[in-house]
Amino acid sequence: MIDRKTIDEIYSKADIVEVVSEFVSLHKAGVNYKGLCPFHNEKTPSFVVSPSKGICHCFSCGKGGNVVHFLMEHEQMTFPEALKWLANKYGIRIEEKELTAEEIEENGRRESLFIVNQWANQYFQDNLYNTQEGQTYGLGYLRGRGLRDDIIKKFELGYCLQQSDALCSTALKQGYQEDYLVKTGLCNKRDNGTLYDKYHGRVIYPVHSLSGKVVAFGGRTLSNDKKIAKYINSPESEIYHKSYELYGIHQAKKAITQQDRCYLVEGYMDVISMHQSGIENVVASSGTSLTEGQIRMLHRFTNNITILYDGDSAGIHASLRGINMLLAEGMNIKVLLLPDGDDPDSFARKHNAEEYQEYIKSHQEDFITFKVRILSEDAKDDLQKRSEVVNDIVDSIALIPDAITRSIYLQECSRQLNVKEEVLIRQTARKRKQNYDDKAKANEQRKTLEETDVQTQDEAKPEATENNTPIAQQTFSSASQKIEYTLMKLIIRYGESKIAEVEVEGNKINISLIDYVSAEFLNDKLSFSDPLYQQIWLDAVKHCHDEGFKASTFFMSSPDLEISKLAVDMMSNNYQLSKWYTKDKIVTPTSQKLATIVPSLIMRLKLGIIIDRSNDVYKQLQQLDYNSNEYKKMMETYICLINTKKKLAKQCGETNITL
Repeated sequence: MIDRKTIDEIYSKADIVEVVSEFVSLHKAGVNYKGLCPFHNEKTPSFVVSPSKGICHCFSCGKGGNVVHFLMEHEQMTFPEALKWLANKYGIRIEEKELTAEEIEENGRRESLFIVNQWANQYFQDNLYNTQEGQTYGLGYLRGRGLRDDIIKKFELGYCLQQSDALCSTALKQGYQEDYLVKTGLCNKRDNGTLYDKYHGRVIYPVHSLSGKVVAFGGRTLSNDKKIAKYINSPESEIYHKSYELYGIHQAKKAITQQDRCYLVEGYMDVISMHQSGIENVVASSGTSLTEGQIRMLHRFTNNITILYDGDSAGIHASLRGINMLLAEGMNIKVLLLPDGDDPDSFARKHNAEEYQEYIKSHQEDFITFKVRILSEDAKDDLQKRSEVVNDIVDSIALIPDAITRSIYLQECSRQLNVKEEVLIRQTARKRKQNYDDKAKANEQRKTLEETDVQTQDEAKPEATENNTPIAQQTFSSASQKIEYTLMKLIIRYGESKIAEVEVEGNKINISLIDYVSAEFLNDKLSFSDPLYQQIWLDAVKHCHDEGFKASTFFMSSPDLEISKLAVDMMSNNYQLSKWYTKDKIVTPTSQKLATIVPSLIMRLKLGIIIDRSNDVYKQLQQLDYNSNEYKKMMETYICLINTKKKLAKQCGETNITL
C-alpha cells in the first residue's frame, strides 16, 4: 500500500495541464485550458482543465476529476497504477509496505472494513486456485457451470474452505481484528465467544462498489442439503448498503456508457454468464426489489433500461413495481421475457454472443406492450378485470414526468387496449391530479392539526422529545439532505478558513469553519446522515489542525476514490455569473460570507430534522384511537416538536443561502 505522505507528494508535483496534454490538445482559455473531450465525440471543445484547482471537467458529458481520476478513466488504470504512473513521470520514489494491525486501526473503521474485505477477497481467490479443496470443489463447480478461467478471474470469484474457522484463524494471525471480521460479516460469533467462518464450504462472489472496492460477498453452497440456504450474503455495514449497490456495476459502467443502455437481471451468475457471451452492460439487483438508490445510480450512466425476466418467473407481477419506479425517474424501459425454462445464465450457456444479442434485439418490447400482455392474460373476458388492467397501466403512465413521452405511451395504450385515447388522457390527467392532491391534502391535514390541537394543549418544553432521542438519531428529511450537501461543500472548500472569534481564558482567538461546526455538532449531538459525508467530516476534525492543512487539497487527493471524486465535484463551479449580471454590481464572494452562512445552515439543519421527526409522529397519530392514552401521550410529543419547530423557524428567519 502507498502511504499518505507519498500520495500527497505525487499530487503536489503532478501538473494536471502537463498530464492531460499528453492525451488531449489543449489551448489557453483565460485562466484555464480547453480542448475536445477525450471521453465522447464532439466538434466544439467543452473539456476544461483548471490548473489552479487541479481538476478537469467536461461540460457536455460531465466526466472529469483530478489528475489521478483522469488517468484512471482515460487509460483504464487502477488507483495504484495511476499513482505509480505519475510517480514515474515526476521521479518520485514509492515504497509500498504491509499495514500493521496498529496502522489498520489508525486508518479508521470504514477504511479498515475495506482493507479486511480486500484481504478476504484475495484469500478466497488464493483458496480457489492454490488449494486442493478449492480446485476440486470451487473451481470444479464454476467450470462445470461453463465459465472460462478469464471470466472467473475478471469477477474475482473465490472459494471458502470447509474448515469452519480457516479464514478467521488466518486473519487473526495476520493481525486483523476480530471486531472488523464480524462487522464485515466474514465471521460470526458463537455464544461461547469463539468465531467461525460465515461462508465455509461456499463459492464466493465479491460485490464491488462503483469505484471497484469490495463492499460485500455472496456465497453459494455446494451442498445438496436442502436445509442449508443456497445463497447467503454480507449484512448491512458502514461500507455496504444493499439498497445502493448493484452487482456488476464496476465491470459494466464503461459498456453502459458506450452503448447507452443497461440490462437488468436478478443474480450473480446471470451477470457473469452474459459477460462471457460478450454482453457487458449488465447489472443485477441480487435478488432484492429494485430501489430508488439503485435506480439513481443507473441513471448516472444511461436513460435506457432493458429488464430481463426468466421464462417461468413467478415474480413478474410483483416486479412490475420496479417498472413504475423507473418510469417515475424518467427512464426509457424495455422488457425481455426469455423462453420458458431459461434464465439469463442458462440462455447465455446455450447461445453465443451474436445469437444472444440478436434475440434481445428482436424480442425486447416496450413496457406498455409487455404490461398489457401480462395483465391481460389474467383478465381475458372478465370486463371488471379488463377495467382494472386499463387503470393499472394508466397509473404507470401517469408517473412519467415528460408530457411528450406520456402522450406517446397513451397513443400506444389506446391502440393495444382498444380504448379511446381521449378517455385515457382524461383518466391520466385525473390520476396525476389525484397524486398531486394527495400530497397537498396530507400537508393541509398536518397544518390543520397544528392549528387546532396546539391551541388546546399546555405550552411544552422545546427541548423535550420522545424518549429524549438525540437529534442525530432521527431520520433526515430531503430538505435536510440538501443542507447537508451545502454544508459539506463549504467544509471541503473553506474548512480551514477563520469565520468566528471566541474568547478563551481571556484571550480572543479566531476559529476555523471546521472548529465552529464541530462545536455545534457536539453541543446538539449532530452528525451527517450520509455515511460518506460522515467519514469526510471525521477526517476533517481529525486533521484540521495538522500543519499546512487545506481541506480542498486534502480531500481531493484522498486515497479513497469516493471521497476524492466527491471533493472534486464540490470544488467544481456548476454555474458562473454572466457579465450582464455582474455589470455595475458588487458580488460578495462566498468566502467573505461564511460567518453568516454557516450558522444559518446549521440552524436550518436542526429545523429540517425536527420537521422530519414531527412528520413521523403525525403519521403515527393517524393510526391511533383519538380517545386512547397512547394518542394523548403521542400528541404531547407532537405539540412539543411543533413548538420547537416554530422557535427554530423564527430563528432561521428568511435568510437566503446561495453559493
